[in-house]
Amino acid sequence: MNVRELLSSLIPAGAALVLTVVAFSLAVGLAGFPPVEVWSLILQGGFGDAFAWQNTLQRAAPLLLTGLSVALPAQAGRTIIGSEGALGLGGLAAAALGHAMQAQPAVVVWPLMALAGALVGGLWIGLVGWLREAREVNETIASLLMSFIAIAVFNQMVETVLRDPASLNKPSTHPLPEALMLPPLPGLDVHWGLGLGLIAAVVAGAVLKFTPLGLALRVAGGNPTTGLGVGLRVSALTIGACAAGGACAGLAGAVEVAAVHGAANASLLAGYGTTGILIAFAARFSPWGVIPVAVLVGGIAASGSLLQRRLGLPDAAVLVLLGFAFVALIGCETLRGRRWPQRQRRAAAPPAPTVIAEPAHG
Repeated sequence: MNVRELLSSLIPAGAALVLTVVAFSLAVGLAGFPPVEVWSLILQGGFGDAFAWQNTLQRAAPLLLTGLSVALPAQAGRTIIGSEGALGLGGLAAAALGHAMQAQPAVVVWPLMALAGALVGGLWIGLVGWLREAREVNETIASLLMSFIAIAVFNQMVETVLRDPASLNKPSTHPLPEALMLPPLPGLDVHWGLGLGLIAAVVAGAVLKFTPLGLALRVAGGNPTTGLGVGLRVSALTIGACAAGGACAGLAGAVEVAAVHGAANASLLAGYGTTGILIAFAARFSPWGVIPVAVLVGGIAASGSLLQRRLGLPDAAVLVLLGFAFVALIGCETLRGRRWPQRQRRAAAPPAPTVIAEPAHG
């Protein structure tokens, strides 16, 4: 990467960061809160000590997978924004399977729960990819509408056939027995979902960068006509990328059920799928880039409770901050690809001499 390409990548990101800081500082300042103290508490709550880091990584675990659920279809040129529904259905499938197999050993049930969540999520978003390839249905709109349908199905199942009769105030599926709850990572208070997310991101990035499949996917996504011309199965690659993204979202739902909630209920739909859109955009749809961005967003989310305790800011203030960041990122994408050094040199160069033609003498 030369200096020009580096500037082309850094300038939009830097501009988005500055705009986000300025906009959020103005917002909290107008609301009567000191911006400097707010930013200090965000850093302290997300990354200030070991406890803050563990809370951050706990929140980053599902965000890693939902970020991948947007980044992987983007490699095939498809914009998927309906991961929230796939996450819910994946968690629902995992909760139902875990309850049905509660008498089995955990080492048998955990992989099957993960597989069930990934399979359901993959099929759901894979259907969006098929609609695009077979019926030319816009995948962005289709994934959003499919997410609404998935959430409706989730609520219907939780409140009827899969409902635990003991869950009176908050409809929920039957809780998993304690033996089937995922343990934390050794030496940490963070569940194994973080490890799964890291493995998925690293493997996905390696496949895209170093394998013929990754090269074929990037060619198909960058220029489908060229892909067809060289004999690539563009439709199959596109549907597969969408299904892989959906599988990541479904796996995130399964992990949240097995490690955090212990059952499928409304708490599962906490906006992880929606936040994954921001993470994928900020990471430039790179699976490896998803890792630091998910940790950063997890830290911001983790600081919400500290802001509420110290300053009385609503916990949703961090959502406002993430919203500013998303709008700034989208807006600053227009700066990408501009040739700043050339323009500066052109502006500094002296004007070309004007040639005045002498009149002809008859």
